[in-house]
Amino acid sequence: MSLKKIHDDQPKDFIFSDESLKKAEEILKRYPEKNKKSAVMPFLYLAQRQNKNWIPLAAMKYIANYLSMPYISVYEVATFYTMYNLSPVGKYFVQVCTTTPCLLRGANKIVKICKEKISRNENEISKNGNCSWMEVECLGACVSAPMVQINDDYYEDLDEKSTKEILDSLINDKPIKPGSSRGRKNTAPEKSFNTNGDKHA
Repeated sequence: MSLKKIHDDQPKDFIFSDESLKKAEEILKRYPEKNKKSAVMPFLYLAQRQNKNWIPLAAMKYIANYLSMPYISVYEVATFYTMYNLSPVGKYFVQVCTTTPCLLRGANKIVKICKEKISRNENEISKNGNCSWMEVECLGACVSAPMVQINDDYYEDLDEKSTKEILDSLINDKPIKPGSSRGRKNTAPEKSFNTNGDKHA
Protein backbone atom coordinates (compact mmCIF):
# COMPACT_ATOMS: atom_id res chain seq x y z
CA MET A 1 0.00 0.00 0.00
CA SER A 2 1.07 3.60 -0.32
CA LEU A 3 0.29 7.17 0.48
CA LYS A 4 -1.43 8.49 -2.68
CA LYS A 5 -1.79 12.17 -1.79
CA ILE A 6 0.53 14.28 -3.93
CA HIS A 7 2.98 16.08 -1.66
CA ASP A 8 2.68 19.88 -1.65
CA ASP A 9 6.41 20.59 -1.33
CA GLN A 10 7.90 19.25 -4.56
CA PRO A 11 11.58 19.37 -5.58
CA LYS A 12 12.21 21.23 -8.82
CA ASP A 13 14.58 18.69 -10.34
CA PHE A 14 15.33 14.99 -10.33
CA ILE A 15 17.90 12.85 -12.12
CA PHE A 16 18.99 9.28 -11.60
CA SER A 17 22.13 8.82 -9.54
CA ASP A 18 25.03 6.93 -11.12
CA GLU A 19 23.91 3.78 -9.33
CA SER A 20 20.28 4.14 -10.43
CA LEU A 21 21.36 5.01 -13.97
CA LYS A 22 23.40 1.83 -14.18
CA LYS A 23 20.42 -0.23 -13.02
CA ALA A 24 18.13 1.62 -15.46
CA GLU A 25 20.40 0.73 -18.36
CA GLU A 26 20.36 -2.91 -17.30
CA ILE A 27 16.56 -2.87 -17.10
CA LEU A 28 16.22 -1.38 -20.59
CA LYS A 29 18.15 -4.30 -22.05
CA ARG A 30 15.18 -6.52 -21.23
CA TYR A 31 12.91 -4.68 -23.65
CA PRO A 32 12.96 -4.11 -27.42
CA GLU A 33 13.76 -0.49 -28.34
CA LYS A 34 10.22 0.12 -29.57
CA ASN A 35 8.80 -1.14 -26.25
CA LYS A 36 11.14 0.62 -23.84
CA LYS A 37 8.22 2.44 -22.19
CA SER A 38 7.37 -0.94 -20.63
CA ALA A 39 10.20 -0.19 -18.20
CA VAL A 40 8.15 2.55 -16.55
CA MET A 41 7.28 0.49 -13.46
CA PRO A 42 10.82 -0.59 -12.53
CA PHE A 43 11.99 2.95 -13.31
CA LEU A 44 9.45 4.38 -10.87
CA TYR A 45 10.67 1.88 -8.29
CA LEU A 46 14.26 3.02 -8.85
CA ALA A 47 13.21 6.63 -8.38
CA GLN A 48 11.37 5.80 -5.17
CA ARG A 49 14.34 3.91 -3.74
CA GLN A 50 16.69 6.75 -4.62
CA ASN A 51 14.42 9.45 -3.19
CA LYS A 52 13.91 8.07 0.33
CA ASN A 53 10.81 6.01 -0.41
CA TRP A 54 8.68 8.47 -2.36
CA ILE A 55 8.32 9.68 -5.95
CA PRO A 56 8.19 13.44 -6.70
CA LEU A 57 6.56 14.81 -9.83
CA ALA A 58 9.99 15.80 -11.14
CA ALA A 59 10.97 12.11 -11.14
CA MET A 60 7.89 11.24 -13.20
CA LYS A 61 8.81 13.91 -15.74
CA TYR A 62 12.40 12.68 -15.84
CA ILE A 63 11.26 9.10 -16.44
CA ALA A 64 8.81 10.21 -19.13
CA ASN A 65 11.62 11.98 -20.96
CA TYR A 66 14.01 9.06 -20.49
CA LEU A 67 11.51 6.58 -21.95
CA SER A 68 10.15 8.95 -24.62
CA MET A 69 6.58 8.67 -23.38
CA PRO A 70 3.94 11.21 -22.31
CA TYR A 71 4.30 12.51 -18.76
CA ILE A 72 0.62 11.84 -18.10
CA SER A 73 1.19 8.14 -18.85
CA VAL A 74 3.87 7.93 -16.17
CA TYR A 75 1.65 9.89 -13.77
CA GLU A 76 -1.23 7.45 -14.37
CA VAL A 77 0.97 4.46 -13.50
CA ALA A 78 2.40 6.12 -10.38
CA THR A 79 -1.00 7.13 -9.07
CA PHE A 80 -2.70 3.81 -9.87
CA TYR A 81 -0.39 1.22 -8.31
CA THR A 82 -0.27 1.05 -4.54
CA MET A 83 3.45 0.31 -4.23
CA TYR A 84 4.37 3.87 -5.21
CA ASN A 85 4.42 6.59 -2.52
CA LEU A 86 3.69 10.11 -3.71
CA SER A 87 4.47 11.84 -0.42
CA PRO A 88 7.36 11.38 2.04
CA VAL A 89 7.02 8.36 4.32
CA GLY A 90 10.37 8.55 6.09
CA LYS A 91 13.40 6.32 5.72
CA TYR A 92 11.44 3.37 7.10
CA PHE A 93 7.87 2.81 5.93
CA VAL A 94 6.00 0.39 8.21
CA GLN A 95 2.99 -1.32 6.66
CA VAL A 96 0.91 -3.24 9.19
CA CYS A 97 -1.26 -6.05 7.84
CA THR A 98 -4.65 -5.98 9.57
CA THR A 99 -6.49 -8.51 7.42
CA THR A 100 -8.26 -11.37 9.24
CA PRO A 101 -5.37 -13.84 9.91
CA CYS A 102 -3.10 -11.10 11.26
CA LEU A 103 -5.94 -9.45 13.16
CA LEU A 104 -6.86 -12.71 14.85
CA ARG A 105 -3.25 -13.12 15.98
CA GLY A 106 -2.79 -9.66 17.43
CA ALA A 107 -2.34 -7.09 14.66
CA ASN A 108 -4.43 -4.64 16.68
CA LYS A 109 -1.68 -4.68 19.32
CA ILE A 110 0.92 -3.90 16.65
CA VAL A 111 -1.16 -0.93 15.49
CA LYS A 112 -1.34 0.30 19.07
CA ILE A 113 2.45 0.08 19.41
CA CYS A 114 2.92 1.97 16.13
CA LYS A 115 0.74 4.75 17.52
CA GLU A 116 2.85 4.85 20.67
CA LYS A 117 6.28 4.56 19.04
CA ILE A 118 5.94 6.31 15.66
CA SER A 119 2.96 8.65 15.43
CA ARG A 120 -0.57 8.87 16.71
CA ASN A 121 -2.08 8.75 13.24
CA GLU A 122 -1.37 6.81 10.06
CA ASN A 123 0.75 8.50 7.39
CA GLU A 124 2.34 10.87 9.89
CA ILE A 125 6.11 10.83 10.03
CA SER A 126 7.75 10.31 13.41
CA LYS A 127 9.19 13.31 15.21
CA ASN A 128 12.75 12.40 14.22
CA GLY A 129 11.69 11.96 10.58
CA ASN A 130 12.73 8.31 10.33
CA CYS A 131 9.44 6.42 10.18
CA SER A 132 5.79 6.41 9.31
CA TRP A 133 3.18 3.66 9.38
CA MET A 134 -0.17 2.67 7.95
CA GLU A 135 -2.60 -0.24 7.99
CA VAL A 136 -2.75 -2.32 4.80
CA GLU A 137 -4.59 -5.27 3.34
CA CYS A 138 -3.15 -8.80 3.10
CA LEU A 139 0.59 -8.98 2.38
CA GLY A 140 0.50 -12.69 1.61
CA ALA A 141 2.31 -13.98 4.69
CA CYS A 142 -0.70 -15.30 6.61
CA VAL A 143 1.18 -18.34 7.88
CA SER A 144 3.54 -15.98 9.72
CA ALA A 145 0.86 -13.73 11.19
CA PRO A 146 0.97 -11.17 12.60
CA MET A 147 3.51 -9.42 10.40
CA VAL A 148 4.56 -6.09 8.96
CA GLN A 149 6.38 -4.98 5.83
CA ILE A 150 9.12 -2.39 6.36
CA ASN A 151 10.35 -1.01 3.05
CA ASP A 152 11.11 -4.22 1.09
CA ASP A 153 11.43 -6.57 4.08
CA TYR A 154 8.97 -8.74 6.01
CA TYR A 155 9.06 -9.00 9.80
CA GLU A 156 6.99 -11.99 10.86
CA ASP A 157 5.66 -13.96 13.83
CA LEU A 158 5.46 -10.76 15.83
CA ASP A 159 4.33 -10.14 19.38
CA GLU A 160 4.33 -6.98 21.47
CA LYS A 161 7.92 -7.40 22.65
CA SER A 162 9.42 -8.06 19.21
CA THR A 163 7.39 -5.26 17.63
CA LYS A 164 8.68 -2.74 20.16
CA GLU A 165 12.25 -3.90 19.57
CA ILE A 166 11.86 -3.54 15.80
CA LEU A 167 10.31 -0.07 15.96
CA ASP A 168 12.92 1.14 18.45
CA SER A 169 15.65 -0.06 16.08
CA LEU A 170 14.09 1.92 13.21
CA ILE A 171 13.66 5.06 15.24
CA ASN A 172 17.34 4.82 16.22
CA ASP A 173 18.29 4.13 12.57
CA LYS A 174 19.73 0.73 13.43
CA PRO A 175 17.26 -1.72 11.87
CA ILE A 176 17.45 -5.30 13.08
CA LYS A 177 17.47 -8.32 10.78
CA PRO A 178 14.14 -9.04 9.05
CA GLY A 179 12.37 -12.39 9.12
CA SER A 180 10.64 -14.38 11.83
CA SER A 181 10.95 -13.05 15.37
CA ARG A 182 10.80 -16.67 16.53
CA GLY A 183 13.67 -17.82 14.34
CA ARG A 184 11.60 -19.71 11.79
CA LYS A 185 12.99 -20.00 8.27
CA ASN A 186 10.41 -19.03 5.68
CA THR A 187 7.27 -21.01 6.56
CA ALA A 188 9.03 -23.89 8.29
CA PRO A 189 7.55 -25.30 11.51
CA GLU A 190 8.90 -24.28 14.89
CA LYS A 191 12.43 -25.51 15.62
CA SER A 192 11.29 -27.96 18.27
CA PHE A 193 8.91 -29.84 15.95
CA ASN A 194 9.14 -31.62 12.63
CA THR A 195 6.48 -31.54 9.92
CA ASN A 196 4.56 -34.39 11.61
CA GLY A 197 4.24 -32.45 14.83
CA ASP A 198 6.68 -34.73 16.66
CA LYS A 199 9.47 -33.27 18.73
CA HIS A 200 12.96 -33.50 17.30
CA ALA A 201 15.37 -35.76 19.12
